[in-house]
Amino acid sequence: MSRLTRRQALGAAAGVAAGLAVTGAAQALPAHSARPSAAPATPDSFDETYKGRRIQGTPSHGGGHHDHHGGGYSVRIDGKELHVMQNADGTWISVVNHYEPHATPRAVARAAVVELQGAALVPLDLS
Repeated sequence: MSRLTRRQALGAAAGVAAGLAVTGAAQALPAHSARPSAAPATPDSFDETYKGRRIQGTPSHGGGHHDHHGGGYSVRIDGKELHVMQNADGTWISVVNHYEPHATPRAVARAAVVELQGAALVPLDLS
């Protein structure tokens, strides 16, 4: 009669845990893809004061750097351009909060205002 070794027991436990994790993850996935089949619509324009700063956003179709990122959208804080980009999943990021995606350019502008903590936005020279 063979005895179960500690190594065999740990291996079996790890296999069971991995199997349960895969099963749980598969059940958590939606039945259909959450990614839209078509490109997301261009967000509406906005012009508001947020925490004492004027933020503006408008679609831009004049070529230039923004169109290379698929965004085609211009955001300004106190009249100075905030470089924004649209990710493949439809979220938006900026140079101020590059690793924090947001649902809309307005949300990106608001997050940048919070991050700037009153500091002036320095335009990004991409030439």
